[in-house]
Amino acid sequence: MCLAIPMKLTRIEGDKGIAELSGVKKEVSLKLLEEVKLGDYLIIHAGFAIQRLDEEEAMKTLAIWEEIAEIEKHP
Repeated sequence: MCLAIPMKLTRIEGDKGIAELSGVKKEVSLKLLEEVKLGDYLIIHAGFAIQRLDEEEAMKTLAIWEEIAEIEKHP
């Protein structure tokens, strides 16, 4: 199973960037997207930013992930 999660872009270094989620930072490739900017929420899959999300949609998705994590903690 493959997962893609929204992360916030916190640094850009050429065609690479640093994306963050809950304090976890990950180097990601930005080669597949055009015109990304700091603060964008990006869908990250296998180390690549594959889609840009608006903040509202990113927050909805992250809330769903949190609900799943809580269910897993207390089955």
